[in-house]
Parts: sequence; C-alpha cells; structure tokens
Amino acid sequence: MRKLRKFILIVLVLSLPGCGQLGDRQNAGTVVFVNPLNRQFAGRNVLSFDVYAEEGILHALVAVETAKPKQPYIGYLRSEDGGSSWSKPVEIGQYATATVESGAGNDVQIAAYGKSLMAIWQVTGEIPGMGPLQAVYSRDGGQSWLPGANPTGSEADQSHADLVADHAGRFHLVWLDDRDENGHQGLRYARSSDLGRHWEMAQTIDESTCSCCWNRLALGLDGQLNALYRDMEPRDMALAQSFDAGQNWRRVSTVGAFNWVFDGCPHNGGALAWGGAQTWHGLVWTGAENKAGLYYVRSTDNGNSWSKPQAMGGESLAFHSDIADMGNERLLAVWDAMGADGSSVMLGESFDHGGHWTVARQISAPGNSAVFPRVVATPSGVLAMWIEQKPGAAKQWVAALLK
Repeated sequence: MRKLRKFILIVLVLSLPGCGQLGDRQNAGTVVFVNPLNRQFAGRNVLSFDVYAEEGILHALVAVETAKPKQPYIGYLRSEDGGSSWSKPVEIGQYATATVESGAGNDVQIAAYGKSLMAIWQVTGEIPGMGPLQAVYSRDGGQSWLPGANPTGSEADQSHADLVADHAGRFHLVWLDDRDENGHQGLRYARSSDLGRHWEMAQTIDESTCSCCWNRLALGLDGQLNALYRDMEPRDMALAQSFDAGQNWRRVSTVGAFNWVFDGCPHNGGALAWGGAQTWHGLVWTGAENKAGLYYVRSTDNGNSWSKPQAMGGESLAFHSDIADMGNERLLAVWDAMGADGSSVMLGESFDHGGHWTVARQISAPGNSAVFPRVVATPSGVLAMWIEQKPGAAKQWVAALLK
C-alpha cells in the first residue's frame, strides 16, 4: 500500500474578501487562504489566468473584472516556494492598447527566462469580440513593464495563444488567425529574440485548424518546440514539431486517432507534458460517437506515435484538462467534469508512467462550480489551479499544492 501523501490546498482568492469562503474540504487536509490582490477588487470575477514555471519560480498572470467592461485589472505575481506564498501583484493591464478579449479558454499568457518576462493577451480590434494579440515585457523580473509589438503587425483577429521561452532566452508564440480570409483559422507561429519588441519567422504551421480550441506549446528533447492543436479534418488533436528553434515546422502525428468528423468547435484543447527520454504524456478530448470524453495517451518515440487512448474520468464526463510529470514515473492529471451538482475539478494520479491511474477524486469544493484547471510541477510538488464560483458569489482563482 502506498504511503499516504499529504495534500495541502492553498486557496488564492483573487476576488478578495467579501466573496465568501469556498466551503469545507474535509478530505483535503490543511487549507490556507491567501489574498494576493488589493481589496479594491472585492467581489470581482476572475476572468483568466496563466502560470509558468522556470528555474523553481512560478510566474502568474491574472485578469480580474473591473467596473469598466472589457478593461480588466491584469496583474503579474510570482511565487518562489512552489505556490505557498505569492508576491504583491504588479499591475500591467494599463499597457493594453484597447479593451481586452482574453478570457477563460482564450487565456492571458506569461513566460519567463531569468529576469526576462513576456505577457501576451488579445485586445479588441475593428470587430467587437475579435482583435490582435499584444505583448508586454519586463527586463527586471516583473517589477516594471513596457509595451511590445504585435507578432505580425496585423490588426486581424488573433486568438488562443500559447507562449514559451527556450534555453537561449528566445520567446516562441503560437496562435490562431484567419489571415487568408477563407472562413477558417490556421495555426501560426512567431519568435522574438528581444522580449517581444520585434518578432521574426512569422509563419503558418497548419493552414487549416479548428477555430476556437486552445493550443499548447512545449519544449522537448534538446529544446525542440512542440505544438499540440486541434486539426480541421478530422477534429482530432495533432502534434507539430520544430527542431531548429522555429525556422521550420512539420506535422508529425495525430494525438489520439479517433477520426472524429465534426462541423463545429468543441472549445477544448489538449494537454502535453514532457517526460524525458523521448517520452510525451498527453490528454485529449473527443466528441466521437460512443467515445466522447477525455483520454490519456503516451508517446515513447518523441511524439511520432501514440499509445492506445485510455479513458479518464470514470462515469463523469471529463472535459477541460491538464497534466504534469513529477518524475519517478509519477504523473498527475486534473480536469473538470459535469456531475449532479454542476462542474467540479477532479484529480487523478499514476505511479507507473501512465500505465494505471488512481480513482479520480474531487478537489474543488462541493456545491461550487469549478472549471478550467491547470497544473504545473515545482521542486516542492505540484500546483493545481482552477476557477471556482460559489453560488451567488464572484469567480475565484483556487490553487491546490500537492506534496
């Protein structure tokens, strides 16, 4: 029998006091409440967040509703102890060139390389609900920020971005846009070697993709770039790779081959975690008939082929998800799932590199609505995060630290 693992929930209430507590978590162990933002945001909804781990430091970006529509407070904060405590947020939303379109599922983005940080979000363009991406950057560890440039200089609609920094300090960005005006989106890429002040290598990875599913960009073997995205026909997830720092890309595989034919958008991307030694771990969702749900897949040949999909979530309909590799063959997956009481965040673990998974357990508060979980490995454990709402209260950012 495996040793009982201590489970600490750390609740980051970004909508602040006055919103109500999240209720008892009797199976979660110790609960510690933290309020990283100023009290002026009491009762405001959390709209979007992102977190990025780099050299043992967690960098977070959060967008919180204000009294002005689509003009959220956007703040940067960091943790140097795996998420147990956080710095005072630094406001950077004042650099937005227009109202902000980024929200849950089309989240604000943050990446870091040492003291060099970049944040990305989508702003409103000529058509309401659509618009280009905007970059801001910091050269002093997030203490001060400056506006950067749009990755292509275009004012066209650009959404569902993901951002990563490589080991040489270059920042890589993927997103969706319909630059060809053919009625569907394509997966685009650009690279910046000067923190987003200028962009290079702007190009198309796949000219025809699903239009409203998030993308994941991850570093793999020897710093290679890996982009997980939802393809057009069929609507399965796909993996593209670059072995030369973004100069050239190629689609290498279908990640979970369900052959799902669907004329629409499921609003659901995938999750990707590097396991070392040519190994990738993925979570993918499909709506294929008689197969709908969330699945775990693994590649042991650097993404060229994938294992038979393994269903996750049990009897509940699992949806949005994320996955982390903790080392020593231990994986942790989180997802939201619909149940009798609404949407909740569930957690599953594997101790044999994905061969078998524990029975999922709920980590969000019973009776609350909890969605869009993320998870990131740290030197002290794993930090899981999601957006949770108590009935009648504001949406809050919740984090759970697992040892």
